[in-house]
Amino acid sequence: MKKLIIIAGPTAVGKTEISLGVAKKLNGEIVSADSMQIYKYMDIGSAKISEEEMQGVPHYLIDIVEPHENFTVADFKTKAESSIDAILDKGKVPMVVGGTGLYINSLIYNYTFTEAAKDEEYRKYLEELAETKGKEHVHSLLKEVDIDSYNRLYPNDLKRVVRALEVYKITGKTISEFTANENIYDIPYDINYYVLNMDRAKLYERINKRVDIMLSHGLIDEVIKLKNMGYNSSMQSMKGIGYKEILYYLEGKISLDEAVEMIKQGSRNYAKRQLTWFRKDSRVTWIDKDQFPSDTEIVEFIVNNSNV
Repeated sequence: MKKLIIIAGPTAVGKTEISLGVAKKLNGEIVSADSMQIYKYMDIGSAKISEEEMQGVPHYLIDIVEPHENFTVADFKTKAESSIDAILDKGKVPMVVGGTGLYINSLIYNYTFTEAAKDEEYRKYLEELAETKGKEHVHSLLKEVDIDSYNRLYPNDLKRVVRALEVYKITGKTISEFTANENIYDIPYDINYYVLNMDRAKLYERINKRVDIMLSHGLIDEVIKLKNMGYNSSMQSMKGIGYKEILYYLEGKISLDEAVEMIKQGSRNYAKRQLTWFRKDSRVTWIDKDQFPSDTEIVEFIVNNSNV
């Protein structure tokens, strides 16, 4: 079994500092599991770690995709597995660090992401339906054909709602039925899975402060630059929190104050969804940051409790 450390948690909880501390102690290298930090040129709004901030710890899967390119969970899985193997070949400890739960799950659950053929036409139809009638309407279509996915997925999780409907249309089976014969925990990794959390009010305060810092560091100029490079709101990358709101502002649809408040609210809502996601996995060791005097003690806790 390949040893793997995972450090996850909501946005702005402080994953970077702790993961760097653990990496230094355990001779680790970090595979980023962040669906925004994969994009080139999108540094400020994604809170991307800089070369200097890496402190000499190698990082993988950062700045690997142009903002106009599609990048799927299956793409992440392939590249992350390759990175993990490269780290192990060096005799170092692979660490997956980030807040994109679907990326993490692609590694630690035995899901076959290419298990059914694609129906691009039907997928496009559903996406257009979501545009005209709303995501809730598309989500409601699951009620008739896949009650498990209907109960499990949020209307906002449009990609997975569409995928569930697509799988049913192609195979006549629900995703659950399709994967019933698979052992979802049959993975090649011995995982040490930690999720950081803290008092909700403190976390929200950190999120709000981070947004203010992004703005002071030039988020608006970053979005202007991306816009001038030809990137627009129809692209998946530009729908990220922080980018779409500033685009609205630049297009004159909302005021700057409204854009800033939308980014803060959107980030807080995202943090809430992340925590709900991570709570679904019984393998997680939860770390309440408020119970530790400092990050140093958290690093020690992870180092001492990890089987690597």
